[in-house]
Amino acid sequence: MHLANRSLVTAVCSAAVLCAALTGCAPQPEEKKEASGRSGETAEACAPGGLATEVPGKLTVGTDKPAYAPWFSDDEPSNGKGFESAVAYAVAKQLGYGRDAVVWQHVPFNSAITPGAKTFDFDINQVSISEPRKKAVAFSSGYYDVRQAVVALKSSKAAGAKSVVDLKKVRLGAQVGTTSLDFVNDLVKPDTKPAVYQRNDFAKSALKNGQVDAIVVDLPTAFYITGAEVPEAKVVGQFPNSPENPEQFGLVLDKDSTLTSCVSGAVDALREDGTLAALEKEWLSEAVDAPVLK
Repeated sequence: MHLANRSLVTAVCSAAVLCAALTGCAPQPEEKKEASGRSGETAEACAPGGLATEVPGKLTVGTDKPAYAPWFSDDEPSNGKGFESAVAYAVAKQLGYGRDAVVWQHVPFNSAITPGAKTFDFDINQVSISEPRKKAVAFSSGYYDVRQAVVALKSSKAAGAKSVVDLKKVRLGAQVGTTSLDFVNDLVKPDTKPAVYQRNDFAKSALKNGQVDAIVVDLPTAFYITGAEVPEAKVVGQFPNSPENPEQFGLVLDKDSTLTSCVSGAVDALREDGTLAALEKEWLSEAVDAPVLK
């Protein structure tokens, strides 16, 4: 072998040894390369304040009107008061949007959960995550574990109910399109067809006027109604919830929204660091336990 060739071989071998000693020279397995690329893309897509939102640089949040307590306060979602207003701003902050970058939009409950393009980035309005609804819209991770409850006038025959069976013979009411109504139809299966209302306001009026014996709403709303709006009513009890599959409220997004994973990541982070629990304690602390109707 010529001296020049030997020198070339020696140089190549030395380079190979040096490369093996350095991790940066070692080729990445294809799977790791792909995973690294995906996480990089995700991080870039969820860059603080840099989401592909409806209005660049702004975060558009939808909710219904009236915006009920204790989820909101004074029918003003933008004031940061009430559980869901506070959650919306916490999610926005997690995504890199300050309060001045959050724009609130009036979105009727049924419009938020029906198929079709949305004009908001996410909607927050006590919307329970369900498989049928997932066919029309996308959901974030759950931000609140919810239970459904029965509210009745203290003078009503429904006030003494101890079980689901006890409710079969009373006149029940609930808001259209809600899981509250689903519980009435699927669990109670009352002898009389339940009254259905466009808004909880109408259901509360019907209760006060004796048009129904009881209404079904989520538990925090039930305690707010009896504590602040209809003091002559009581929380009769709550329906049982599955520990393995609890009913949860989720943020609603367009079915094909590119923001869903980022918004879910923000909700997950707020649950993990205790923010959601702290906000629940602050705004929903009055929603104490109620007897379970079995």
